[in-house]
Amino acid sequence: MDSKTAMGSEPHGSPVRPDFERIALLLQGGGALGSYQGGVYQALSEAGLHPHWVAGISIGAINSALIAGNPPERRVERLRQFWETVTEPPFGFPLMFSGDIQNNLVHQFINQGGALNALLWGAPSFFKPRIPPPIFTPLSSPGKLSFYDVSPLKTLLGQLVDFDRLNSGEMRLTVGATHIKSGNYVTFDTADRKICADHIIASGSLPPGFPSAEIDGEHYWDGGVVSNTPLQWVLDAAPRQDTLAFQIDLWSARGKLPRDMVEVDTRLKDIRYSSRTRLATDQFRKTQALRRATAKLLSEMREELRITPEAALLAAEADEKVYNIIQMIYRSRSYEGASKDYEFSRRTMEEHWKSGYGDMTRTLSYPEVLQRPTSPDGVFTFDLKNQPGE
Repeated sequence: MDSKTAMGSEPHGSPVRPDFERIALLLQGGGALGSYQGGVYQALSEAGLHPHWVAGISIGAINSALIAGNPPERRVERLRQFWETVTEPPFGFPLMFSGDIQNNLVHQFINQGGALNALLWGAPSFFKPRIPPPIFTPLSSPGKLSFYDVSPLKTLLGQLVDFDRLNSGEMRLTVGATHIKSGNYVTFDTADRKICADHIIASGSLPPGFPSAEIDGEHYWDGGVVSNTPLQWVLDAAPRQDTLAFQIDLWSARGKLPRDMVEVDTRLKDIRYSSRTRLATDQFRKTQALRRATAKLLSEMREELRITPEAALLAAEADEKVYNIIQMIYRSRSYEGASKDYEFSRRTMEEHWKSGYGDMTRTLSYPEVLQRPTSPDGVFTFDLKNQPGE
């Protein structure tokens, strides 16, 4: 796959939509790793798999807004524009290294340099260092208690996202945040409210780097503080529908035993932010099996039993819908280290984007991904990395 193929635009022809009532795209948080999701979406777009519902947390919320807030033919372009903007080289200087880097230590050195640039100078049009830092202004307002100022992000979202389209109902958008005072997880959903840039920023307000976001007098932090995965929102949503869900995770719960302190920090982040997606999927499969069994029993129940309050309670949970949960998890390279979520260099962004595009392209090559499940529980799960030859 060359760069032109990886960065192409819309698909040619009119692909047949899979036989599901709803296509959902679920985007986990992960900072600079979010460009992987951009590549994933490009492959979906080229396949004509435009989602009805997109849900995200943190950087996943930003990518979700860029998708929901633009027409289908411009979504990849806007995603590219965002990621190219926030990964502009510091002070306009070009990259010191070009081409493939074979030496792992050299690559690690380059990545650490990119992460250091972000720590010192921020990311263009995304966040910038707060001067003076909050340690010198401890009694500042809640919106300034952070090491970085994210006001540039609000301006950039205003340029790249059509919030009238985002709120039009053409596509459902849900983003998650943490209510600071109660510690509760909250969702902002276009199904029941008007979403603006502040809601998107709230979803990614991870302390102490970023300040809390104020909405209607309440303050919010990053949704990943409580849960970094939006899968459960879609699976539990009413009314239930036959669903093809693409769950795009940026952190892997599974990994190797660390061998040094850098790997300890990296592994800790992976476990903390992976949010047990596989566990949630397994639990949903069991729940759905019970719902389908309940539906079958109710259909065979005598009339005098079906009209009882107990039967009515069971009927509310009965469900014969089917679900394909297509899970993709970014597997970071050993040279990326614990700073991978704030390493905003152009080189690494392109690597992540290309990986996402390639992973989704290979995923869609398996025909069962787009076919309705035939298992008794009505749930089909797929993980590219668990397939033969991957």
